[in-house]
Amino acid sequence: MPTPRTPETLLAAARLYYLQGRSQAEVAQALGTSRSNVSRMLAEAQRQGIVEIKINDPGGRVHELEEQLEQRFGLRDVRVAHGAGAGVRLEDQVGVQASRLLLENLKDSMTVALSWGHALQSMVYATTGDDTHSGVTLVQLVGGLSSIRNEISGQELVRELAVRLGAGYRFLHAPATLESSVARDALLSETSIADALETATRADLAVVGIGTPTHGSSSAILDALRLEDDEAEHFWAQQPVGDVAARYYTASGKAVRGAVEEHVMAVTLDDLIAIPHVIGVAYGRAKAPGVLGALRGHIIDSLVCDEGLARHLLSDELSTASPVPTTGGA
Repeated sequence: MPTPRTPETLLAAARLYYLQGRSQAEVAQALGTSRSNVSRMLAEAQRQGIVEIKINDPGGRVHELEEQLEQRFGLRDVRVAHGAGAGVRLEDQVGVQASRLLLENLKDSMTVALSWGHALQSMVYATTGDDTHSGVTLVQLVGGLSSIRNEISGQELVRELAVRLGAGYRFLHAPATLESSVARDALLSETSIADALETATRADLAVVGIGTPTHGSSSAILDALRLEDDEAEHFWAQQPVGDVAARYYTASGKAVRGAVEEHVMAVTLDDLIAIPHVIGVAYGRAKAPGVLGALRGHIIDSLVCDEGLARHLLSDELSTASPVPTTGGA
């Protein structure tokens, strides 16, 4: 008679096989049953949840979530970093995966454009000079951040990554934010600035951080613009949920028009979308609305994020509503 498959017996078979490392034949002998019955018992133990098999990728990736995100949003490539463990920062985990994806796509004579932010900073610091390419040029998608405290500027990231890759680089010698469209247009009339932006629009590959207008540098940009009350009201009325390279967009990925767009020195959202491959990098669940808007608007082609953010993006309960302050502040 086959050994009865009670929970206790299934647990005993699982312990002998998985924890003690015995063969199915040895388990069968210990339980007084056949080897084929042991195989069925182990399968039943998995079905009932007595046994859970977990595969830890030494590369630090969650492949199951990557496949789901690719299928759900039609992405070119996805990297999902495991949640940070003890003593490991989440942004560092994401930075490693972003660096690997960048190097996988990097080819000789490419022009690579960067935005800014802590996620991109982690990517740059995770990049070593072991994999260099000839003729690579790094450029900025957006001007400098002189008016925004405690943020890593695109100039710093471009220069640092160029050193690590043995690549050339070109600066955009202009601030990211200006207090009037007149000032922005005056700077755009300078040949060196116009040419730098034009070079960025012709990039082969772009890597961008993804922000939310009520947090971090995205909020600081809005503060730096010193919008009039009516300008701020018009901006928030459009319900922005995120930004890339200081270009804000709605939950459906449509560009937010008005004073904010006109006071920023950066490539346009349409210019960014036209770049053949745009990699978005983000971490933390607070970034979910911004990332989702970028995905829906096809602003990014590939995504690098952490496990928690990935699960939030895939959740049917994700709310895409954007908080609408009464003023331009965060």
